[in-house]
Amino acid sequence: MIEFAYPLCFVLLLAPVIMYFIAPAYKEKRSSIQVPYFEQLVDITGEKPQKGAVILSRKHIQKLLLILAWLCIVVAMAKPEVIGTPVTQQKSARDLMIAVDLSGSMAVEDFVLPENQSNKVDRLTAVKQVLRKFVSQRDSDRLGLILFGDAPYLQAPFTNDLDTWLTLLNDTQVGMAGQSTAFGDAIGLSISVFNSHETQNRVLIVLTDGNDTASKVPPVEAAKVAAASNIKIYTIAIGDPIAVGEEKVDIAVLENIASITGGQSYQAIDTQALENVYEAINDLEPELFESQTFRPKTSIHYIPIALFLGLYLVSLLIVTLRFPNVKKGVN
Repeated sequence: MIEFAYPLCFVLLLAPVIMYFIAPAYKEKRSSIQVPYFEQLVDITGEKPQKGAVILSRKHIQKLLLILAWLCIVVAMAKPEVIGTPVTQQKSARDLMIAVDLSGSMAVEDFVLPENQSNKVDRLTAVKQVLRKFVSQRDSDRLGLILFGDAPYLQAPFTNDLDTWLTLLNDTQVGMAGQSTAFGDAIGLSISVFNSHETQNRVLIVLTDGNDTASKVPPVEAAKVAAASNIKIYTIAIGDPIAVGEEKVDIAVLENIASITGGQSYQAIDTQALENVYEAINDLEPELFESQTFRPKTSIHYIPIALFLGLYLVSLLIVTLRFPNVKKGVN
């Protein structure tokens, strides 16, 4: 099927007709007399006869070519497009932000990996491994990454490029954002990032192993703003639940944040527990798609342009090769 992007251009088909009446071609008329004794009159007056004006008359084929050429120009201006068969695409329907605590306590080696039970690794290494598995199951989501310590930083804006996201995650190091824990500010930054996008299904997953010690905005107050922005927060407390001091996780605050936003709160003291947490989140937040159907359009305006050039060359060839019809007169 063919459609025209600018169908109003076809009004220009009337332009030559309008111009014919508004601004006709210049014509000059002179009076003359026809006599049967022309030769005798020339001899008597002594005038030398000369040829008069030459009037070229168009053949019907030339007129037809002229009309077709103008038609091709107007059709090209209207931009004809071939409409293809419907194509359905699936796009991400959820923005999923993951906030990772990079405070100094994330360097504590109290996690073991399934493939190496004998050696312990630091908490951040365990988090990276579990996140890699979790992200591989989230093809339909647009993922973002926030790192927080003394302050929160946007490491990766929302993207469908999971390989790039994982590369940015792998580049993280303990302490690169500072030694403290600005948990509430991390929630605040995520709200700002979410509000810059139109997606309505919004999920924030926060991993922390300590108490909030550096935020300008209390985590609970930030959670209330997040709830108003339709952001669901899942909190994950990792590490030793019986730690003391600043490294002690405030489980009550994490549970309150999750409750305010309609999410869930979890505790993970080892790698297996952390994997179980992400599996639970996968079940609660299954992949979500939005289907969009469109019909691709391919412009073919070059075809009438090519036809116009062909008609112009044919018309020029006719004018060049044929002898014009001439009406002769005398001045």
